[in-house]
Amino acid sequence: MLPKAPDYHKPNKHLVPNGLGIIYVLASATYLFLLHHFKIVKVSTPNNVSPALTLAVCILFGGFLGLLDDWMDLRWRYKAFFPLIAAIPLIALAIRLQPPLRTSIAIPVLGTIQFGDCYYFIIIPLIVTITTNTVNQLGGLNGLETICPAIIMIGLLAISGSNAILLFVPLIVWLSLAFLNFQGKIFVGNTGSFAVGTTIAAFAIISDLKSDMLISLLPYVLNSSLILLTYFFYRTKAQVSFDGKRLSSDHRRSLVTLITYRRPVTERQAVIIISLLVAASTSIAILIQWLPL
Repeated sequence: MLPKAPDYHKPNKHLVPNGLGIIYVLASATYLFLLHHFKIVKVSTPNNVSPALTLAVCILFGGFLGLLDDWMDLRWRYKAFFPLIAAIPLIALAIRLQPPLRTSIAIPVLGTIQFGDCYYFIIIPLIVTITTNTVNQLGGLNGLETICPAIIMIGLLAISGSNAILLFVPLIVWLSLAFLNFQGKIFVGNTGSFAVGTTIAAFAIISDLKSDMLISLLPYVLNSSLILLTYFFYRTKAQVSFDGKRLSSDHRRSLVTLITYRRPVTERQAVIIISLLVAASTSIAILIQWLPL
C-alpha cells in the first residue's frame, strides 16, 4: 500500500517503503492535541493559544507540505518557500503569549540582537524556512535524514525545562523510524524531513532556544551553503559514486561529498561521521546554555 523508492546505495537497488514520516506526523499531532485537551501543558494566553496546540499545527503543516512534495516532486525554487505557511501558528503564539516571547536572539561573539516587532513577521518565518530547508537538504543516505535531527531534538529537549514534555512522544516515534531507516528498511521521505525540520524550528521558538538551535544546525548550514554556492556559481549538483561497497566523490559540493572526497567510505561510515559532527555542534550548544559565558 505504501509507495516505494529505490535504495541507490545498495548493490541491487532494491525498493524500500517511502513516506513513513507520515507516522511521525500523525502520532506527534495526536499526542500534542491530547496534551492540549487535558491541559497538561500550561496555557498562558487569554485566547487559549497553547504551545502544544501550536506545535501540533506546525507539524501538520510541515508534514502536509512534505507529502505534497513527495506526490508532485516540486522544484526547489517553489518548495523552498513552503515552510512560510508553517510559521503562521508560531507568529500567532508569539504575539499572544503573556508574558510575550523575547524578540531578541543571543549570538555568541556578536552578543544579543534585538529585533522588536520585526521578530514576529520576519525573523520567525526566516527561522522556520531556513531550518526546514536545511534539514531537508541533508539526506540521501540511510539514517542520515533521521539520526541527525534526532540528535538535535535530544539536545533541545535536555535544555528546554518544562516544555520538554512536548517532545517526549515525537522523539520516541522519530527514534523508532530512525532505527528502521538506518537499517535501510524504510524512508521517511520529504513528509518526514519537512515535519521534523518544522518541529525543531517551532520547538526552539516556543522554548526560546533559538541560538542553541542555530549552533546545533551548523553542520546543516555548512551542507546547504556548499550546495547553494556550487549550484549558483557552477550550475552543478552534488553527487556521490557507489561501487557496490563504498561511496566516493571527486568534488566537494555538499557535506556528504566533502567527507567522501577522494576518500571512499561505506554508507554507514559517512552517516556516523556526519552524525558525530551534529552531536558535537549540539553538545556545544548545550554547554553554552549550561555554562553561559
